Amino acid sequence: MRFEEILDEVGGFNKFQFLVLFILWLPRVLLPLHFLLHNFISGVPPHHCALPYIVDSYAGGAEKDNPAVSRILALGIPLNTDGSYSSCKMYPLPMNFDLDGDLSQLYGNRSNVSVPCQHGWVYDRSQFTSTTASEFDLVCANKNLNQALATFFFLGVTIGAVIFGQLADKFGRRPIIQVSFVASTIFGTLSAFSTSYVMFAITRTLCGVSLTGMIFTTTALCIEWTDVKHRTFTGTIISLGWSVGNMLLALLAYLIRDWRHLILVVTSPCILGIIAWWWIPESARWLLANGKVVEAQKYLIKCAKMNGKYCYPEKLDTATLKKVNIPEDTNKTHSYLDLVKTPNLRKIVICSGIFWFAVAFTYYGISFNITGFGLNIYLTQFVYGVIEIPAKVGTYLVLDRIGRRNGQAWSLIITGSLIGVNSVIPTNFSAVRTGIAIVGKGFSEVSFTIAYLYTSELYPTVLRQCGLGYSSFIARLGSSLAPMVMLLQDMWQFAPSVVFASNAVLSGCVVFLLPETTNVDLPEHVRDVEDGRHTLVSTSPTEVELNAMNEEPVVSEEETS
Repeated sequence: MRFEEILDEVGGFNKFQFLVLFILWLPRVLLPLHFLLHNFISGVPPHHCALPYIVDSYAGGAEKDNPAVSRILALGIPLNTDGSYSSCKMYPLPMNFDLDGDLSQLYGNRSNVSVPCQHGWVYDRSQFTSTTASEFDLVCANKNLNQALATFFFLGVTIGAVIFGQLADKFGRRPIIQVSFVASTIFGTLSAFSTSYVMFAITRTLCGVSLTGMIFTTTALCIEWTDVKHRTFTGTIISLGWSVGNMLLALLAYLIRDWRHLILVVTSPCILGIIAWWWIPESARWLLANGKVVEAQKYLIKCAKMNGKYCYPEKLDTATLKKVNIPEDTNKTHSYLDLVKTPNLRKIVICSGIFWFAVAFTYYGISFNITGFGLNIYLTQFVYGVIEIPAKVGTYLVLDRIGRRNGQAWSLIITGSLIGVNSVIPTNFSAVRTGIAIVGKGFSEVSFTIAYLYTSELYPTVLRQCGLGYSSFIARLGSSLAPMVMLLQDMWQFAPSVVFASNAVLSGCVVFLLPETTNVDLPEHVRDVEDGRHTLVSTSPTEVELNAMNEEPVVSEEETS
């Protein structure tokens, strides 16, 4: 007896599953508020070198209101080719100059050789009241440190993927979610009160570690409580939470222009998560796979009653449940090493790692470039979130028809192709470039949506969190590198686009080496993956008749190979 049979009896997709989806939507909305927060808390406002006697020219509007100040800036700061003030250079001016005196004396005293800023910077506060760049002076020679903040955060996510992936398979999905909520609340709050760059970098890294417990644990928990026919729907709905969070971030960032206040606001939903956790059930599939029959029985009975299956709880005795996928060894503790001990699983590990790197690398490469298309950054962020909704709805409508493998492969290939096309379009065609970028963002989100569902179906239950943890680890390496790759445009304008595009296309081709999982029961143990014991769910009369004639399950070619 397979777990899917039990799940169908207690209600594979009913009130209980909708409750789980509703509760686990909160962490999915919360995640993009932190993952894409760098665009706003570390935004670099327009700035120029501070001159000792007009330090507050930007803040006080003196450039516009005081002609003398404007003349001094013109004498003290070089101009760019477009007529704007240089951000990082200045002409040395006499320190004892009287602002109300004769400006003509500056012509004779000024050096014509520009030097780096000597007295700090003055920042335009019309868009951002305060950011990490303006507070810690992470501009000019220190601009790499500002970009590094995003990398530090995703390195934390990378570390967390390894830690929480192992812990979730060992202790269960439910407790790890609560640990993630509590730790995220603590470190998110601490980062908002950082008094130095080092403190902020450390707390943001730890915040990234903490948030990881919500990423794949919520997806796995939803998938493991859903029957085969509704897994695509569940994966799509849970991923829509990310899109809502994406749009919500644009609104919050528009209303809250101070980086400390913004961090506190986006961290506050964690408190709701801590409260809502008490209604989150543990995965009965994981409990049975680990020999915890009594606990699994409790949750299955609760599921049956909530779904109106009042007669079935009497049949859920422990003797019956023990026959459901008898564990290989209930006393065995699985680890990441089990992912590479057998050939089929090892192949899945290698290929899924390659496409996960590309999925995250291209997604964040596009997401972090919200200033390169000539639109308001808040509007760009909002549009990026909006385009994800039709992309995910379209994914739901066609994914069962085209299959997980084709969907994953072609979404990556198309994303990479669009990035490449956009790189050769002249910058003066801003509307065209923005349109292509938005479509590319939609396809990158399609690849991310499929990746979570596809990966959950590739790995067996006893190693599903380890598999997702490993995949998330590889993905976060891609996320960490994406902000740094953007710096390559200082060397060659097309370098970032070439890197992102080629990586996506080549990785999409690798996906064709993986098996198809559409309408296939989830593997419970390693032997299910190695022996190809995946039951294909019949979806047409022809398959049903063929199944009856042969008296054996219909299995795809990929599963028998």
